[in-house]
Amino acid sequence: MFTPSGPTFRELAVQALSSIEHGYDLLAPKFDETPFRTPDRLLDPVLRALRPLGPFRSGLDVCCGTGAGARVLRELCDEVTGVDASAGMLAEAKTAYPSVTWVQADALGLPFTATFDLAVSFGAFGHFLPSERPTLFAEIHRSLRPGGRFVFPLPAPARVGTRLYWALWAFDAAMRVRNLLWRPTFVMYYRTFRLSEVMAELGEAGFLVELRPLEELGLLKDGSPRCRLVMATRLD
Repeated sequence: MFTPSGPTFRELAVQALSSIEHGYDLLAPKFDETPFRTPDRLLDPVLRALRPLGPFRSGLDVCCGTGAGARVLRELCDEVTGVDASAGMLAEAKTAYPSVTWVQADALGLPFTATFDLAVSFGAFGHFLPSERPTLFAEIHRSLRPGGRFVFPLPAPARVGTRLYWALWAFDAAMRVRNLLWRPTFVMYYRTFRLSEVMAELGEAGFLVELRPLEELGLLKDGSPRCRLVMATRLD
């Protein structure tokens, strides 16, 4: 649908009717040919913002998918680990970046304790219900060493009434109907990851949270940044 070598409409439909893990196993070989992969135009500004804070001994890419975020970590960290629940996505990541350690695990039950100096995540938060986020943040907190940072970009929400706003609203509504009528569920929502709520939850998990604008991605008409970098530091 997106490129000649990308997934077909039928393949996307089969994925959408599968569980999250199995759906991504099916999509993995063609995932990088879709717009769902985090684009370099977002990864590169994050890399440039983090470079002055490094180097770091060890980095973790949470919900790594095919490894786009690992490219950032490899520029910053001596050792890099990626974790994902999908074996298919990890297989693609391992092919792309064989020097990285790849671990299959649920992000709500990470198998690490005080292991990393830096954790990142790109484009995965829609796969977690708001009720699951405190557990997710607590698991990342536990995986970091004291003083370690959890960092992720957060684009500004779509302005009410714009075409993007209604497209995301329609997608979330369709996903809610799908999950009411079909099993297994496939959790993916675009409008549930709100900055104020996320900052409060990160604080409750034991992080000190700082926001930095990714200035090279530009400003909105009201002067606010199009995208912020959320930097959460483990305090203890």
